[in-house]
Amino acid sequence: ISHQKTDWISIHSHICQQLIPVLGPQPCFHSEEDRKRGKEELLRRQESLIALALSTAQGFVWAGKPLEAIPAALQALRFSSRLFGSGSVQLVPIYLLLAEASTGTGHLRQAAKYLSQAQWIVLQTPDCSAALQSKLHRGLGLFFIAEGNLDQALYHLANDVYLATAEFGLNSVEVSGGYLNMANIFFHQNKMDAANSLYTEV
Repeated sequence: ISHQKTDWISIHSHICQQLIPVLGPQPCFHSEEDRKRGKEELLRRQESLIALALSTAQGFVWAGKPLEAIPAALQALRFSSRLFGSGSVQLVPIYLLLAEASTGTGHLRQAAKYLSQAQWIVLQTPDCSAALQSKLHRGLGLFFIAEGNLDQALYHLANDVYLATAEFGLNSVEVSGGYLNMANIFFHQNKMDAANSLYTEV
């Protein structure tokens, strides 16, 4: 019952009405043009559901409610897998969000599985953008911080900064997240010169 309640609060109360035309029986079309229009409309509805579920999950994570984020992110994953395929690069941001939410709830083993899935897809995608690779390394860095493995965390966060710089430029806002997380590690290690230098960079 508690799972159903969390699921309802998280996402189903928002998407319940939108699920009917997507999951229900599709109308029978008499012409090729009508069939094409019907497919396009179904695609738009599916993409709208994914966007809503993903933004809802992200909102819960930002609000510090990782448990509520998970059902919404799982809905986004379910529809994205159906629409794009289980090995599609479009699933990587969702896996990263699920890993972040799982880490936030203390389920590190589950978070590691989501990160492995994201990493596998990135490795299987030769033309994967530097921006997405940067997000993957940031996700891995945050996971290793939660695990207490700060050397591995710094390694991945340095890669995050390098890739974000390659994609967006040296002084871009996108780079600042990697610097901030690295600075926090150095601060906790009492390496104040390194920490202050990176805080200044941020």
